[in-house]
Amino acid sequence: MDSLIDKYARKLVSQGLAHEGEPLLGQVDADVEWNREAPEIGTLTGVMGSLNMLSILFSRPAEPYGSIIDVLAERALLSGSVLRPEDSESRTFLHEIPVIDSFSEKALVEALKKRKTVIVRGKGVVAYGTVSPEQAFVLFSSVCFSSYVKFFADYYFNRDESAAGLVEKAIGSYGGFIGSMDYAPKASGPFGSVGEVVSAIDEAGSLTVSSRMVDSFFGNVSSIFGDTIYISQTGSSLDELAGHIDPCRLDGRSTAPITASSELSAHRAIYSTTGEKTVLHGHPKFSVIMSMLCDEANCRNRGRCHVKCEKKRSINDVPIVPGEVGTGPTGLCNTMPPAIKGNRGAIVYGHGLFTTGRLDFTDAFSNLTGIERMCLEEYVSAVGI
Repeated sequence: MDSLIDKYARKLVSQGLAHEGEPLLGQVDADVEWNREAPEIGTLTGVMGSLNMLSILFSRPAEPYGSIIDVLAERALLSGSVLRPEDSESRTFLHEIPVIDSFSEKALVEALKKRKTVIVRGKGVVAYGTVSPEQAFVLFSSVCFSSYVKFFADYYFNRDESAAGLVEKAIGSYGGFIGSMDYAPKASGPFGSVGEVVSAIDEAGSLTVSSRMVDSFFGNVSSIFGDTIYISQTGSSLDELAGHIDPCRLDGRSTAPITASSELSAHRAIYSTTGEKTVLHGHPKFSVIMSMLCDEANCRNRGRCHVKCEKKRSINDVPIVPGEVGTGPTGLCNTMPPAIKGNRGAIVYGHGLFTTGRLDFTDAFSNLTGIERMCLEEYVSAVGI
């Protein structure tokens, strides 16, 4: 059986986050085990010994993430040594990303005492987990995603000509990938059994990851069948949903919501509002980026856009709404379901895209990828590439 460090090294490569042979993962067992030999092992072993961690990951991200992170790291070291992305993943998991100038045990320990990940200028990203390598993988993927979103949002607002070449190259690479995608769910509805529902959810989750509409840990998938919502568990990887789908009764007579996705309340509200049968939620890059591009610099709610935006916004026919995870007054379970009704999807500011399906995941997945293509095209038009 493959070890966890080998598994997550492969996932980093398969999801386009690192190049083959780059990820270096260590895990404490009787001793520290590594997925490969590398000169950085001595330094990283010392870091593990100084801090309470059971796994550590170091890698240069794949392109264009690597070059994007290099640019942001240079800027951060000139202005304060931290990155503060404003997307939802950063607010929830990262808060801020330290940047250091030296791959040394002392510098790494000092940075990782405060945060669970750090960017080393010109070298890559270090992240760690206190329980398993999965935590380090999740943090690494979040750094890649949040840095990508921040880079393109910054370029929209600042038009830094020194970054124009990288912007064009990155857009060309991503546009080529999503333009050539030929994914579609095979499971067709209406579903006739719980087994069919669970199988369709598992397939939709895997397709969402394969199409890079989400990194495997984020997003959620559900379907309503009878009086029960079947939904991916909180913290589950969408490409590994077998055994991680919870049945949540509409009348609340179940303990499954304890482990169900934190956005169960939003899914429940979507079903009651729209009458649809499936919900798919991903974090497509340019859907998130475009949701954050507002030119009203003097807005009284600037900086609180994710919860306080008062302007009716959209990208063509797709509405953008504020909303945060949870059930409070500004929770996306209150803001997003009315917006998605009658539309092919709705984007929550800085967070991600929700789509629905009438009978199965065919239209939900098609709308997810179609809206992302539209958002990429809108970004290209907005910056004049």
